[in-house]
Amino acid sequence: MNPAQTITLALTGASGMPYAMRLLESLLAADKSVYLLYSQAAQIVARQEMGLTLPSSIQEVQRQLREQYRHLPGQLQVFGREEWFAPIASGTSVADAMVVCPCSMGTLAAIAAGMSDSLIERAADVTLKEQRRLILVPRETPFSAIHLENMLKLARLGAVILPANPGFYHHPASVQDLVDFVAARILDHLNVPHQLMARWGKSGG
Repeated sequence: MNPAQTITLALTGASGMPYAMRLLESLLAADKSVYLLYSQAAQIVARQEMGLTLPSSIQEVQRQLREQYRHLPGQLQVFGREEWFAPIASGTSVADAMVVCPCSMGTLAAIAAGMSDSLIERAADVTLKEQRRLILVPRETPFSAIHLENMLKLARLGAVILPANPGFYHHPASVQDLVDFVAARILDHLNVPHQLMARWGKSGG
């Protein structure tokens, strides 16, 4: 599997925004191009969990994040929820993969049903139909039968269901170590090199 060079990253209204921001930072550090999307609910979660303001103005949030990550080599472009002329709305898009992190159960259900009411849903639909990598990072507990059925349906269609379930075998010493665990697993499935945590059977980080 070739490393993904251009990744669509969608933030939705589930808990777990630190995973998404660590993933964004890691992708840009790896010199990747990132198309960033976020839902209205994600704006609320980002503020509640991280004190992070994601303005409704796409131009403003793009300026804000580019300034924050200006020391990293990757490229970042932000799109609005109904920006239907964005490249990721079409199968001719150059995006190699898409990650929805965190992925709310509502977003997961819409993707499973083939809905395209927002650019996030449309981009996921395009990713599936073009048989590109789609990674969904749900953060919910417990899962209902509806949630499980939707995840099974998407897994059978080729999506990767990667719950935000950090492990403990690497002896995490901080919350950041737990965040890095999940971000590292996503990067592994994108085949993007990283140094967030040691490989199984190896020491160091």
